[in-house]
Amino acid sequence: MADKIVPHFHNDPGVAAITIGAKRFMCIGATPPFDHPHVFLDMGDDHEIVCPYCSTLYRHDPALHGFEARPPECALRDAKAA
Repeated sequence: MADKIVPHFHNDPGVAAITIGAKRFMCIGATPPFDHPHVFLDMGDDHEIVCPYCSTLYRHDPALHGFEARPPECALRDAKAA
């Protein structure tokens, strides 16, 4: 059983880039049932990463909480319960 909850983000709005507060997270592409395989992404020492499935560019902003995103609707609300 996982000891930490991983934030999940999606790109339903179709924006070019999403700014997030997490450096380790899951990209699901779009909300179900239109999601792609949920891929774990880790920025490591970098400040941005591109999802290999949907090509969404994610940028890290340490001022945001780990589950927050800009635009805010790109944060999957159910991720804390998943």
